[in-house]
Amino acid sequence: METHSRSAVFHAREVISVILGGGAGTRLFPLTKDRSKPAVPLAGKYRIVDIPISNCLNSSLKRIFLLTQFNSSSLHRHIQQSYQFDDFSHGFVEIMAAQQTPSSDAWYQGTADAVRQNLRHFNNVPHKYVLILSGDQLYRMNFRELIEQHIRTGADVTVATIPVNRADARSFGIMQIDGEERITRFVEKPQDDSLLDSLKMDASTRDKLRIYGGGDLLLASMGIYVFNRDVMDKALAGKHVDFGKHIIPNLITTGRIFSYVYQGYWEDIGTIKAFFDANLDLVNEFPKFNFFDTQAPIYTHARYLPASKIVRGHFEKVVVADGCIIVDATIEHSIIGIRSRIEPGAFIKDCIVMGLDDYETPDEVQSNIAQGIPPLGIGKNTHIERAIIDKNARIGDNVRISPEGKPENFDGDNYNIRDGIVVVPKDGIIRSGTVI
Repeated sequence: METHSRSAVFHAREVISVILGGGAGTRLFPLTKDRSKPAVPLAGKYRIVDIPISNCLNSSLKRIFLLTQFNSSSLHRHIQQSYQFDDFSHGFVEIMAAQQTPSSDAWYQGTADAVRQNLRHFNNVPHKYVLILSGDQLYRMNFRELIEQHIRTGADVTVATIPVNRADARSFGIMQIDGEERITRFVEKPQDDSLLDSLKMDASTRDKLRIYGGGDLLLASMGIYVFNRDVMDKALAGKHVDFGKHIIPNLITTGRIFSYVYQGYWEDIGTIKAFFDANLDLVNEFPKFNFFDTQAPIYTHARYLPASKIVRGHFEKVVVADGCIIVDATIEHSIIGIRSRIEPGAFIKDCIVMGLDDYETPDEVQSNIAQGIPPLGIGKNTHIERAIIDKNARIGDNVRISPEGKPENFDGDNYNIRDGIVVVPKDGIIRSGTVI
């Protein structure tokens, strides 16, 4: 058996991190109608992209490239406002937008193609290892441990994997590993029962990794990779466009490809239901993802907002972000985002209210009312259940919003229903007395 017992010590400046901004984000529509997936607001005050960037910073990896393409204006603005390093830190978050060049006039065709089109920029920065990350996942990981294992095993590529049950395995790329945790097989989204049987983790592997619990478990790719620089350069010399579908399966047969098995909380929040459930889990006393972690905080844009003001009301399992004004409302099992304005008599249950980008002045409020336009926020005696109210929405008085009795997926007048969840889009206007 070939062994590689080498020192796993490395310097942070030997690593560059590359965050993939994703494609059009159709599964998160209408939240991605005017913004990219990584720019979608999260947990009342953050953006999804803050998660991978914070994981990098908490791992002392401060040289970060963010690859963007679709609806990237708000994402660019957020990055520029949030992540500014001093001249002595040698850190940066650099935006690499898709662009036409003399050698290519095509947009990014996939994850590998996006990296390929930017290799010349990456290679201007000294490095030995490339950490590839997704921009639409919720998790907390110490990337130093991942990179240390990569170096210790002498891997060409290391793929972060997570145990999943049999039902979920059908939606992922599934890896099979040997006793050294070297990947020997990869199958993209296996559907056949006999194929799933052949890919499930055996008892000895589970015992070695200390993975306990009943039921079959399989190792799913998390879309997180560590590449040696020279291996990446060679792998991207061809025309393959995707890491999961093309690059990794090809390398398994020719290189040393290992699995880093992660057993913490991880959620791909690429659909409306996954996004909705992951957010609302945060209101629980002990959520699966903990934002209250002083050792590994999640960073975002510092807005310098006042503390929220609540004038009476009933609240049960609610997260309220900065700068809100809430008057005599009933709110249950909901996220209330920054600068939210909620008027007396409002009832909000099982909702994500993303908040506002700015406050309206009294004169602006009166001018809008005169034109029949509700003020920003949620009006008096309005009842909302199981909904996502996107940024800067105007919900009038005596409005009723609920998916009850409606199709699972439906496009209405200034609202959409996805996975049984009503979504009022960014800047949406729901006039007083409307029933949805």
